Amino acid sequence: MKVIYNRFIPFGTYHGLNLFGIVFVQRRWGKMEPYELNHEFIHTCQQWEMTYVLFYLWYVVEFLVRLVQYGFHAEKAYYNISFEREAYANERNMEYLHERRLMAWTRYLKHS
Repeated sequence: MKVIYNRFIPFGTYHGLNLFGIVFVQRRWGKMEPYELNHEFIHTCQQWEMTYVLFYLWYVVEFLVRLVQYGFHAEKAYYNISFEREAYANERNMEYLHERRLMAWTRYLKHS
């Protein structure tokens, strides 16, 4: 996974943006912590197993569904996308990617 530090991407308050396994980070945030890199690598695995394009389509559709589900509260919708739930739940487990099963994100589809 490649990390590119730059001045513009991602926009807003997001620390990193993973596009096709390349992580963009604004320099103002400084170096990514190991757990943040692990979070992004989890996304890279999700993208790979869904052939990238399907990952992004699913991500957008699920975000829109969650947006309606949570009364148009965008932050709550974002944190409840199954891909994000898997990544946040396991980002501090540095062994997770070694033990992760294929399509593990599907376990996070059902809202708890």
